[in-house]
Amino acid sequence: MRYKTLGKTGLKVSEMALGTWGIGGAGWDEKPVADRQEAIKTAIECGVNFIDTAPAYNAGMAEKHVGQVLRELGVREKMVIATKCGTKFENGQYIRTCKTADVIQQVDESLANLQTDYIDIYLIHWPDLTVPFEETMTLLNKLKEQGKIRHIGVSNFTREQIIEAGQYGEIEVYQPQYSLVFRDNEENIRWAKDRGIGVMSYGSLGGGILTGKYREPKVYAPSDSRNRFYKHFQEPLFSKVMKVVELMDTISAEHGDVPLSQIAINWATQKDFVTAGIVGAQDRPHVMQNATAFDWSLTLKELEMLDAASAELMA
Repeated sequence: MRYKTLGKTGLKVSEMALGTWGIGGAGWDEKPVADRQEAIKTAIECGVNFIDTAPAYNAGMAEKHVGQVLRELGVREKMVIATKCGTKFENGQYIRTCKTADVIQQVDESLANLQTDYIDIYLIHWPDLTVPFEETMTLLNKLKEQGKIRHIGVSNFTREQIIEAGQYGEIEVYQPQYSLVFRDNEENIRWAKDRGIGVMSYGSLGGGILTGKYREPKVYAPSDSRNRFYKHFQEPLFSKVMKVVELMDTISAEHGDVPLSQIAINWATQKDFVTAGIVGAQDRPHVMQNATAFDWSLTLKELEMLDAASAELMA
């Protein structure tokens, strides 16, 4: 495993952060609870010390799985845990709310779910434009003073929103979507890194499309995240993504048929402006496969080829 320092936080984190959206069990392929918890244990065995979760990942179920595993293994102090506020999952719907009462309730529930006294990184999941940033940041600063959270971050914010929120408290971590199939945030990521903000990017595998598993278009249920959130699983983007996947096939062969997921992970995490890439998996084999990406690196030429292919997709 490779490690970097997360911006100005001083936290040394693994370049792979385990994503737990799927582990929460809503909107993705179903796996037994034992498999989901084994995925968390496997990540820790592989040197991952960074876990990203949220109460919105199936009404706290992801947090509960993380908390149970960390308590069972007795490794809480060795881990860096990021969770979030501002989004609830109720009756199959995601609801944005940064109302003070809701955030207070969420932080206390997250602490209970995670079976911990503190949260290393507390992110605003999505901006709630009905609540002034000053109100939310003032509350987060208070939670920081109380020791409930240690560092404040934001996810899915624009640069302008980061600047505005940053007037009322220090933002130390930025969590944007970033992958070979989604580079809209790259300029903002570079900007954040230049200001000492740690970057933990999500969607490193493009929701799974960069694993090479999906070679033909498929219809997904309306609630499935590959239909609702990751739009490149549908045409016209799907066919364009397949051209990137074909290049990844060629690079894979040159490296002894490494899994395509490892190429996607290396592409994202070898960027000097990305501290860690969030990678989700729901079972032991997939976590081990993803973690093994850090046993090798893409060449400069391969990175440039992938950059060009990705840019053509974005055009």
